[in-house]
Amino acid sequence: MISIKKYAAIDIGSNAMRLLVTNIVEQDGMKPQFNKSSLVRVPIRLGQDAFTVGEITEENIERMTDAMKAFKLLMKVHRIERYKACATSAMREAYNGKEVVDIIKENAGIEIEIIDGKQEASIIASTNLHKLIETDNTYLYIDVGGGSTEFSLFSNGKIVTSKSFKAGTVRLLNDVVSDLVWFEIEKWIKIYTVDFENIAIIGSGGNINKIFKMSGKHEDKPLSYMYLNAQYNFLNSMTYEQRISELGLNPDRADVIIPALRVYLNAMKWSKARNIYVPKIGLSDGIVKAMYYNLI
Repeated sequence: MISIKKYAAIDIGSNAMRLLVTNIVEQDGMKPQFNKSSLVRVPIRLGQDAFTVGEITEENIERMTDAMKAFKLLMKVHRIERYKACATSAMREAYNGKEVVDIIKENAGIEIEIIDGKQEASIIASTNLHKLIETDNTYLYIDVGGGSTEFSLFSNGKIVTSKSFKAGTVRLLNDVVSDLVWFEIEKWIKIYTVDFENIAIIGSGGNINKIFKMSGKHEDKPLSYMYLNAQYNFLNSMTYEQRISELGLNPDRADVIIPALRVYLNAMKWSKARNIYVPKIGLSDGIVKAMYYNLI
C-alpha cells in the first residue's frame, strides 16, 4: 500500500525563480521517495537590481507578481498539499525586500520567507546527499547561486561545517565581489579541508548542471578539474552572442556561466579536489525535504 503527497517549493534566487513540484511516495517499511514532477524556471534577475541600486525595481516587482500568480495556478492544477517559498540573497539585501514580500502576498496570495545565508546552506544540506556520496569519503558541496555561494563539508556521510559567502554569479558579473571575499573563501576552504585527503566536489546550480549536460556524461560519473578548466577557457574565448547562437545557451545563462565556473575551479584548486560530481539537486529540493521532515 502506498500513499503520495504533493509538495511544492519556490526558490526566489538572484538570477531566476523556480517552482519545483515533487511527488513524495510513502510505502510501509520503506524510506520515502522524492520524485520530481515538474520544474518551471523564470529568468527574473533580481540581483541586477539588488546588488547595483539596492532595491527591487517596479518593473521586476510586477514581473515577480505575475510569476507568482502563475505559480499559484500551477500549484492548484497539481493539487499541491503544502508549499514553501524562500527568497535568498537579492531579496534579503534589497532595502525594499520586505515591502515586496507584502506586495506578493496581497496580489498573488503567496507568502514568501526571506532566509539568511546560514539557513540557505542548512536547507541545501538537508538534501539526501548520503544517497549520492560514499560514506567513507570527504566531499565539499558547493551551490553557486546568483547572489551567494553555499559551501558544506561532508565526511563519513555527515556534515562537518557549512558557510555562505556573498560571491554569486550576478555579483561577479557586476564586479561587486571584493578581493577580500575571495580571500575569505580561500582561507575557509583551506582551513576546513587541510586534514582531509582525496576530497571531491559536489556541485549544484544551473550553471554546473548545464556544463555537465554538455559533457554527455552519466550522472554518477564526475567531471575532472582539467575538463572544467578547458570548458572555462573555451567558453571565455567566445563572445556572449556566440555562446547563445553557437552553443544554444539561454541569454540569462550565457553570461553567468563564466563566473560560476570560476568559483568551482577556485574551490577545486584550494581544496586540492580533482573531480566534481553533479547531481541534480539544489535549494528547491532541500525545501521540499525540509518541509517533509518538519525542519522548516
